[in-house]
Amino acid sequence: MSHSHDHHHHDVEPAEGSWLAPEDDRPSSVERRKFLAGLGIAAGAVVAGSGTAEAHVPVNPWGGGEGWYAGDHHIHTQYSDDGQYPIEHQVRKAREFGLDWVVITDHGGPAHQKFSIDQVAPDIERARRAQRDVLVYQGLEWNIPGAEHATVFLPPGRHTTDILKAFELSYDGRIAGNTEPLALAALRYLEAQVLSGRTEIALMFANHPARRGLDSPHELRGWRDAAPSVAVGMEGAPGHQAAGISKAAGGPGRARGYYDLAAPLADSFPGYPMESYRTHGGFDWMTARVGGLWDALLAEGRPWWITANSDVHQVLGDTLTPGKQDYATTGSKGAPIDSGVRQTGYGDFFPGQYGANVVGARSKSYVDVMRGLQSGKVLTVHGRLIDGLSLRVRSREDLRGVTLGGRTFVRRGGDVEVTIEIDRAAGPNFSGATPVLAKVDLISGPVTGPSSDRDLFVAPETSVVKTFEVPRRGKIRFTHTFAGVERAFYLRLRGSDGKRLTSSGDPMIDEIANSDPWADLWFYANPVFVDVI
Repeated sequence: MSHSHDHHHHDVEPAEGSWLAPEDDRPSSVERRKFLAGLGIAAGAVVAGSGTAEAHVPVNPWGGGEGWYAGDHHIHTQYSDDGQYPIEHQVRKAREFGLDWVVITDHGGPAHQKFSIDQVAPDIERARRAQRDVLVYQGLEWNIPGAEHATVFLPPGRHTTDILKAFELSYDGRIAGNTEPLALAALRYLEAQVLSGRTEIALMFANHPARRGLDSPHELRGWRDAAPSVAVGMEGAPGHQAAGISKAAGGPGRARGYYDLAAPLADSFPGYPMESYRTHGGFDWMTARVGGLWDALLAEGRPWWITANSDVHQVLGDTLTPGKQDYATTGSKGAPIDSGVRQTGYGDFFPGQYGANVVGARSKSYVDVMRGLQSGKVLTVHGRLIDGLSLRVRSREDLRGVTLGGRTFVRRGGDVEVTIEIDRAAGPNFSGATPVLAKVDLISGPVTGPSSDRDLFVAPETSVVKTFEVPRRGKIRFTHTFAGVERAFYLRLRGSDGKRLTSSGDPMIDEIANSDPWADLWFYANPVFVDVI
């Protein structure tokens, strides 16, 4: 199977998108179907690397009327008190690095609610006109009452700005209060806006969930239960991936994701171990640990999806510095200032420069891409480790099968066949090197139903059922059969370049001040559920 790597973008469909009825939102068969996901490369270099790379834009054919679109739902601008880039600048960079959609998520708070939102909206409109082939969503980074941060966003619509302003005023933890019940009320408010028809869809993803230990297991369960069509997942991998580059290598010498807490905070969940405050292969501990918190949620049968984003504030090696405008009284830092000096203390990459979420959607329209995120049709990739993934899970009873985020079924005692096809990276990532996939893990565990312990964060029956060693040449195709299935289960995939693994094959804990993100690359795919009839 071959694919074109032509540099082309599709025109964005009308902002109102299309509504997918639940019965039409089931993934179709993906046998012998592929998508391309060229991630994060363009001319020039911001961090040290060999050579340059041509801009690579995903074509993403998938068949069945669906395409695959790369994006980033965690992006900051001059409208954050710690940001600096204009919105149009971020959108232009996202297009340069091959993204199809982005969400502007400046920090919530008094100045943002009072001043910023009204300035963000027209700037987004201007960016949409300037980069017509990139979907630009308006959102915010919500200070979750009683917890960490989250992306909240809506598709374009007549009420989008009003909904966000009212939401922030009534439910942001820095404005309205900081209690857990308020967070549940906030999510129900967003769900009510959908049910009333004021917006077609609204989504929430918890950001950097393990960074400070503030997102307790019962809170994650509570968010999903309160508004299951709105609260759908978390960042499996945080942004700030350049922060771990050592000072000797020209980086800030911090920790990947800024996950460098020395000790738990007073409000941290007391059950989390110290390893939870570090990234593992660039991914959040909740995701990276097999049998950990993500698996505990999946083992309950909860559709809880992961993403990976830039969380871009200030990009390593950039010469721009924040503007001097008073944010507290204007809601903006103003235009950035070009210092003429490459800044080595910055810890970020531009959107798409290092990683992206590749989302299956019926069209490149605002609502359809959000529907893809909502239904878990999401692959997360760092550093262009792979260019494509085809996953098909099927039984004799469901020959069509399903893919990422899907749910299928098997008769008790029957077999379930898993087929995996992967496209190697066909060219260099932004470091100038072409990554090589070394291993692919098939991870699975039984679905046992809701736990009586709302703070449970382990799934002891989940394990790596098969590790596939990737051949150096030729087609990458793996199969596995779950034979004689007696219990409902789920499965998910991850893969790596194999450079930093523990003896058990898991990602190593990232070292503070000495973690080159380009030398430790992973992809994670969202799960498939299998019911027994």
